[in-house]
Amino acid sequence: MSATHLPAPAAADQFLGHPKGLYVCFLTEMWERFAFYGMKALLLLYLTKHHLFSDTDGYLLLGTYAGLAYALPLLGGLLADRYLGMRKAVVFGGMLLVLGQLGMAYTGHAATGVQGAGVPDASAVQVMYFSLALIGVGVGFLKPNISTIVGRLYPDNDPRRDSGFTIFYMGINVGAFMSSLIVAYVGEKIGWGYGFALAGVMMALGLVQFVVGRRHLQGRAEPADPALLRAPVFAGLSREALIYAGGLLLTVVVWQVLQTRINFGPLSSLVGGHEVTLTELVAVVLGLGLYAWFIRLLFSGISRAEKGRMVMLMVLITVSALFWGLYEQTYGPWVAMADRAMDRTTFGIEWTAGQTTAIGALAVIAMSPLFAWLWPRLDKRGLNPSYPAKFAWGLVFCGLAFGVLAFAAANPGPDMLVSLWWMILAYFVLVLGEMVLSPVGLAAVTALSIPRAVGLMMGAWFLFSAFGEIIAGRLGTWAAIPPYATREYALAVYSGVFTQMMWIGLVAGALLFLATPLLKRLTRG
Repeated sequence: MSATHLPAPAAADQFLGHPKGLYVCFLTEMWERFAFYGMKALLLLYLTKHHLFSDTDGYLLLGTYAGLAYALPLLGGLLADRYLGMRKAVVFGGMLLVLGQLGMAYTGHAATGVQGAGVPDASAVQVMYFSLALIGVGVGFLKPNISTIVGRLYPDNDPRRDSGFTIFYMGINVGAFMSSLIVAYVGEKIGWGYGFALAGVMMALGLVQFVVGRRHLQGRAEPADPALLRAPVFAGLSREALIYAGGLLLTVVVWQVLQTRINFGPLSSLVGGHEVTLTELVAVVLGLGLYAWFIRLLFSGISRAEKGRMVMLMVLITVSALFWGLYEQTYGPWVAMADRAMDRTTFGIEWTAGQTTAIGALAVIAMSPLFAWLWPRLDKRGLNPSYPAKFAWGLVFCGLAFGVLAFAAANPGPDMLVSLWWMILAYFVLVLGEMVLSPVGLAAVTALSIPRAVGLMMGAWFLFSAFGEIIAGRLGTWAAIPPYATREYALAVYSGVFTQMMWIGLVAGALLFLATPLLKRLTRG
């Protein structure tokens, strides 16, 4: 009997109308996101202030690390489906996450010199790279499988499934909101290591409650074939042991990938004269391979209407990478501007630069009920936009958010500081774009893909999210500022860069609006 066809859990194992296992997964995901986003809110500031990385190196590492963390779930999900089972994958991933977050707590001594040309603590920097690798691989094992467990807690056609996922995804935003406020404050005000350690301790608590509450998962997250998993494969080691060993070996590989750059000589001018990270090179190869597979699929005997739907879907997936490339500037240049040229005081309370990232999660929490109410009502009136039109609006709102900050940077106060209220406005405009693109994207994959390619196209959706993180790192280098730059200089750079990003969003959105009628005709065959 498959996991999806197991009988419904007994009423005694339910709470507030949902399986208790939902709340076990909710807390696990909440603390995992607490740790992940808390560390992400601190990372750029930690790199540039403690280890004195240049802005360019900081932005590139931020994009490389986040890109790997979003790409590796493809592997973690595959291993759990075929061999390991979701529960074991979550526990293994959680252990790696705890080790990585606690490893980040070792900061060594502060670098000496000036930013971009300092002398860092070499041992501490290597510990940091290895810790980031542990976190990236840990996310790869935990993130896709905790979501899968939630789906398996409900029988087929259970009407509670959608509301269950709504509760679960609220955990993501609650974790992100709390971490940006708490971890960022502790890291910036008390000590970088204390902030990272706090993230690790909370992840450990989330893992402990997952292990203690595993009985509430009702056996729905166990390995598909336990005997196959236990069987010796090599040198007396079971397949399970080899998977764990492979995960550790992958961590060592990622440790090196994070700090590997390649110089292509004259071709480096394509990326502003900088070296190319190994992650960027791998992303290009994977992207070209995916497009080659897609073109082959179009000539594999599918109908004209199916081809049209797949073309629309691939366009949307590609557009999503650009959207996330812009959106993720919130953890790069947005944080840098908040740190260097912003009056972060509201109602007598001064925020830290990292804490400003909490505004985005707060906006998502506030707007989610509104959009859940909006789409069905627009649909009843025949006004619900098509998938391409929604994505186009997403790009437009994203561009407008950068326009808000570009205007603010060009018109600071007498003290050459930008008011935090401009950033609050920019975040709410940006999240309007997220609401019309991100949740809709997953629905588009399942609605537009041909049945035999749904899994791979869902993988492509997440892979292009990873590409977006990598793009964000490269775009962030546009806003790199030399050490000891004046506020006037910094604001001039931010205003110019944010204006460029505004036009990227607006022009891309306009082009997608123009392409929408054609894409809709293709889906009709």
